[in-house]
Amino acid sequence: IQALEFLPFKGKVNLKNPEHIFWILEDYGMDPNNVPEEPFHLYFGRWIADGQRELIESYSVKKRHFIGNTSMDACLSFIMANHGRVKPNDVVYDPFVGTGGLLISSAHFGAYVCGTDIDYNTIHGLGKASRKNQKWRGPDENIRANLRQYGLEKYYLDALVSDSSRPIWRKGMLFDAIITDPPYGIREATRRTGSQKETVKSAERSTENHIFVSSNYHLSDIFFDLLKFAAEYLVMGGRLVYWLPIYRPEYTEEIIPRHPCLKLISNCEQMLSSHTSRRLITMEKVKEFKDQDQNSYLLDGQYMPYRGHNSFREKYFSGVTKRIAKEEKDNQK
Repeated sequence: IQALEFLPFKGKVNLKNPEHIFWILEDYGMDPNNVPEEPFHLYFGRWIADGQRELIESYSVKKRHFIGNTSMDACLSFIMANHGRVKPNDVVYDPFVGTGGLLISSAHFGAYVCGTDIDYNTIHGLGKASRKNQKWRGPDENIRANLRQYGLEKYYLDALVSDSSRPIWRKGMLFDAIITDPPYGIREATRRTGSQKETVKSAERSTENHIFVSSNYHLSDIFFDLLKFAAEYLVMGGRLVYWLPIYRPEYTEEIIPRHPCLKLISNCEQMLSSHTSRRLITMEKVKEFKDQDQNSYLLDGQYMPYRGHNSFREKYFSGVTKRIAKEEKDNQK
């Protein structure tokens, strides 16, 4: 206290009900086995608010009612909602909704949430369970049950079986934020609907009365369809937040998909392995969508590098194969 007497504070100190709280922080480095006598840095400032890290535990996927193979980690879900600047009464949409993990974080901040997915079984909570020691999903395993678990059901609009490459929405600016994690083709297939003429033999029967034909959906097409959709259906100033998988040895800024109506706000990396990672891309709508913007990227000379995303699966597994071979070789020694 005496060391801080030089601070020009006026008025009395009130420890029970202070108007302002100040903190002094000492930084002794990151090595607990080599702590210096004097701190490297001293920080002094006014306390603004506590963090919300307790949400990571209370919304943990381990305790969640309904999960899938690729349900998003709670911490990353809240980071994505923060990047999307989600606030009360927003309408947030996830075009690859899966088990609805990203809807939960947005609903926690008071937004109304909805989503679509091409997988009929996931939307309806049918089929095999993703949990260990559980063979089939229960009758009440669905997205609504997840939101009900956290007291957020009132924010749930609905989830629809739909192909994101063929938007079903009426024209207009409908969403305040689009927050999503597209499939990369590693643990979840990248599929879209096709015509009977294209692939009659690949008709897939999901339930007794439900038949659809699906075809491959290239990663580059997924991201371009996503950007076009966001440019058209986001409100002005609305944000698109999504994950972009990349092969690190070939990564450059040029492979980030662009759109004339969307401005790149941030580009963060999460490492997946020594040779792969995914980038959390945040974009903001800065220009109204016009019909001429529909396929504007096709005129861009940079379009070809984006096609590299299509081989992400092969590159991902080539690294896995090499690692397994190396481990086997080391074991033989």
